[in-house]
Amino acid sequence: MKKWITSVAAIGVASALLLTGCSAGGNGGDTPQGAALTIAKPDGAIATESNNPWVGDSSALKLGYVNVIFEPLAFVNVVEPAQDPVPWLAEKIEWAPDYRSVELTAREGVKWNDGEDFTADDIAFTFEYLKAHPEIEFNALGIDTVSVDGNVVSVSFTNSVFVKRDKVLHQFIVPKHVWESIDEPATETNPKPVGTGPYTLTSFSSQSVRVDQRDDYWGGKLAVPTIFYVSYNDNTALTTALANGDADWAQGFIPNINDAYISKDPEHNKYWAPAGLGVDALWFNVTKKPFDNVALRQALNYIVDRSKHLEIAREGSIPALTSVTGLPTPAGDPYIIDEFQGQEYTVDVDKAKEILTDAGYTWNGDGKLVDPDGTVVTFTLQVPQGWSDYVTGITLIADSVKAIGIDATVDTPDVDTWWAAKGTGDFEAILHWTDTGLTPWDIYSNVMDGKRLLPIGEQSEQYNFGRFDNAEITDALSEYANADSDDARQAALEVIQRGFVNEAPALPIGTRPFIGEFNTRNYVGWPSDENPYAVPEPTRPQQLLILTKLKPVE
Repeated sequence: MKKWITSVAAIGVASALLLTGCSAGGNGGDTPQGAALTIAKPDGAIATESNNPWVGDSSALKLGYVNVIFEPLAFVNVVEPAQDPVPWLAEKIEWAPDYRSVELTAREGVKWNDGEDFTADDIAFTFEYLKAHPEIEFNALGIDTVSVDGNVVSVSFTNSVFVKRDKVLHQFIVPKHVWESIDEPATETNPKPVGTGPYTLTSFSSQSVRVDQRDDYWGGKLAVPTIFYVSYNDNTALTTALANGDADWAQGFIPNINDAYISKDPEHNKYWAPAGLGVDALWFNVTKKPFDNVALRQALNYIVDRSKHLEIAREGSIPALTSVTGLPTPAGDPYIIDEFQGQEYTVDVDKAKEILTDAGYTWNGDGKLVDPDGTVVTFTLQVPQGWSDYVTGITLIADSVKAIGIDATVDTPDVDTWWAAKGTGDFEAILHWTDTGLTPWDIYSNVMDGKRLLPIGEQSEQYNFGRFDNAEITDALSEYANADSDDARQAALEVIQRGFVNEAPALPIGTRPFIGEFNTRNYVGWPSDENPYAVPEPTRPQQLLILTKLKPVE
């Protein structure tokens, strides 16, 4: 094992993830403290408490308070990949040249919030536990062996984790002395969460969660003594709360953001949405009608109007999505293969009808589209109620498909119902985001990777919600992740990208930047264009890094 940094040309991303033993971001023991901070979401009442750090529909993950109780090995800045990651529970990280193994040096002087010492055994246990319970290992890291030598943990993987280095380092570490007795982690609610983070859970209700700072945190005292995590009924209520200062920090779509939010207090109300390699997409359940027919999926690519989505659903607040590859620009420009250079999404009803006619579709006397089996084509689009941008987005799509004779239904269940149906494949089409990372692999793997495939009815936290299955594309995704040269990686990317465009298993609808709204009434030190040290979304692990940077307004 050795330290390893590869040049930009060699790895195709801004930098390799090599960490040295520099100090973490704690502010020290003399940090002045300020007011409580309220972090908000528009998800309605969160009926059930669950502090499970792995299950996506747990209250801790939905509201984001998991990020201040549990801590990762390091923080990777996907906004500025060239920045060195910030060491956290691992004070030193050494990757093997092929990224099939890593050595993690456990930070000394760290205690769990129940007073027990944090050790390398906790890191080792976490990875062993994830390997033993693939149902909670939603990043599909392929953990192979784990060993401990003093305060150094060695983890090997069945394949290269080149494209998942950020996922490895953002892994929450859990206490062995708590979780070793839990046999079914996927259903565990973890009522008294034990973590190394600076805050502990004080109270839970269906609309508000409170955490308070502990007095023995290894990183020192932070400026924010208390955080409230509040769930408002919808985006409208969230916008009002942000505008008047009842909420301090959120990741939410705000229609007409300048008038509705920024102008209410131009000095203090801030909005920052840096771009990355993630998109919002219309995901199809390809296992059943009508989306088991690729011709229909291809035709819809010529019907969906991305410019309307940008102008109406997102009110011009995000960058346009133009490339037929689904990759946002400019972040995705280096990854667009020659075949698709300069090709942009267009609305072309005649082209859509040509594709359908060639595939055996017809239209009845009422002008309704009929599939080759003689069935009138219709489908239901689902997103949660209260997600106003997503609701508007699928409403626009439902209106657009009328041009080819389809009557689509818009359904807006509550968040919990939608989330469960999404995971089990109990839907026809949903608007959903992709993950983002250091390469386009995340977008394409999220949608098409057979290694993430689960049968309909089994709850998936590993994406591929539409159950797309193509062995050639799955192999190419694996080859891209494990390639040992730029040429091999490029060859795999060509197979992946052609498959994504031609098979249309999901339709990218718009870019998905990292969105953050926050105010500077009580605290300064937030990330910005001038200092892009972290993504601004409070539902991500970097929430904690931002909290360590905040200082009270004098």
